[in-house]
Amino acid sequence: MSPEENTVHQANRQIARAAGTVMVAYILSNLAGLLAKTLTARAFGTSAGSEAFYAANRFSEILFNLVAGGALGSAFIPTFTGFLVKEDRKSAWKLASGIINWVLLILTIFSILTMIFARQVVHYILAPGFSSVSVEKELLTAALLRIQVPSAIIFGMSGLVMGILNAHQKFFVSALAPGMYQIGWIFGALVLAPRYGVYGLSYGILIGAGFHLLVQVPSLLHLPQIRLKAGLERKNPAVREVAKLMAPRLLGVAIVQLNFLVNTYLASLQPEGSVTAISLGFSLMLMPQAVIAQSIAIASLPTFSAQVASGKLDEMRTSFTSTLRMILFLSIPSMVGLILLREDIVRLLYERGEFTAASTTLVAWALLWYALGLVGHCIVEITSRAFYAQHDTRTPVVVGVGAMSLNLLLSILFSRLFTALGWMPHGGLALANSTATMLEAIVLLLLMKKRMHGMDAKFLMSGLWKAGIAVGLMAVCVLVCMNLDLGLPYALRVILTILVAAVLYGVTLYFLRVNEIKSLVNMVVGKFIKKNRTI
Repeated sequence: MSPEENTVHQANRQIARAAGTVMVAYILSNLAGLLAKTLTARAFGTSAGSEAFYAANRFSEILFNLVAGGALGSAFIPTFTGFLVKEDRKSAWKLASGIINWVLLILTIFSILTMIFARQVVHYILAPGFSSVSVEKELLTAALLRIQVPSAIIFGMSGLVMGILNAHQKFFVSALAPGMYQIGWIFGALVLAPRYGVYGLSYGILIGAGFHLLVQVPSLLHLPQIRLKAGLERKNPAVREVAKLMAPRLLGVAIVQLNFLVNTYLASLQPEGSVTAISLGFSLMLMPQAVIAQSIAIASLPTFSAQVASGKLDEMRTSFTSTLRMILFLSIPSMVGLILLREDIVRLLYERGEFTAASTTLVAWALLWYALGLVGHCIVEITSRAFYAQHDTRTPVVVGVGAMSLNLLLSILFSRLFTALGWMPHGGLALANSTATMLEAIVLLLLMKKRMHGMDAKFLMSGLWKAGIAVGLMAVCVLVCMNLDLGLPYALRVILTILVAAVLYGVTLYFLRVNEIKSLVNMVVGKFIKKNRTI
């Protein structure tokens, strides 16, 4: 192996190790999230209180994402990592201090304004359809919004701390943060909701935001030469660079969040339960997307950024191609599994208490159409990071604006089409999102291929056809297992089906000589043998 190949191999292993760490944390976080949503569904079903809670929660998340979510992280991490690569920690911490103080100021102002004009936000922007159902539903949503919206300030600080830790190749604690947020939600559902109703859930959201930040603080304080201080650093060129990179990305995030607002808006005009259905359906689709794409993307961005800062673009191209192939191996079976087992998954997770069989039908219908876009969401996640690492936030934003503009149009058209066909119209909102996201993924890949002067298409296609064969066998396995009557409890039958299908998929890839699977098996076996020898 040449020195250059060895360097690429080490970079890929670094991404794989970091991604594995983040995946474990995300799995734990998703399990906590499942429990939180299950408890919420059992207590409130798809009732008016549930609708009001999810609508208020949507706006709080939008406010956070606009100012301090992916937009800021994608602009901050490459610039901050550039200073670390050059071992200029003083400038790195000046940048971090300025950005943190700006985020604190902006989110505080936005939150106060939202609390003051909460009812107007609900009536004119968030869920105008609620007022046509009942004034009480609109007032309830506004009250829940006032409770939840300060969480955006806490999330803003926490998001930046997460970016700082990731730039230092520290991923596990920051990846656990979403799980800590879910623990606050669970506390609200178990302890506060029985006494305060849906208000207790909103207080749980606020508590969870605090946990999201606090779990990361000890790791932040242990970083070398940490120097956070007051001041906006208005004359700092690095702060201006982050603002410059963030501006187009902010526009892209705004368009994405506008789509969520439009979906909530349109769903509020549809039959009761539609807002909850698209919220839960989208959340279920995002669970594998977070474990697969977000974990790998979070782990890869610092490495991509370091490769760009060192001028090693050929190494980045190889790392990107390998990472994309791994994402395809994981996202394709996840998509098929969600489609085939959608009703079983929803029923197993949520159907109890106030969440009835009719509620299951609503959510499973949304999940069907959202699941079709899972692969697209995963490709967008990693490809966008490749652009950000090259200090290009403009290209993915321009593509994203086009895709999400199409989504707005398709949301209206598909909703009407589904209604005309006698189908539940909220499924059209989900299909619009999936269609637009898949087109966005294709365009981004073509542009990245041109940017990097080609990709190893043969390497990618060999992975695709092998994944196709394995997924076909997996799908047959799922259908057979779910139709076998072995006298097992329903929950156990679903869980065993998922496990057997996953094992079959992995074994098929192994016998098809997929190097990534063989390397994983060899690594696990090697560690097992080494452990036995030490014993």
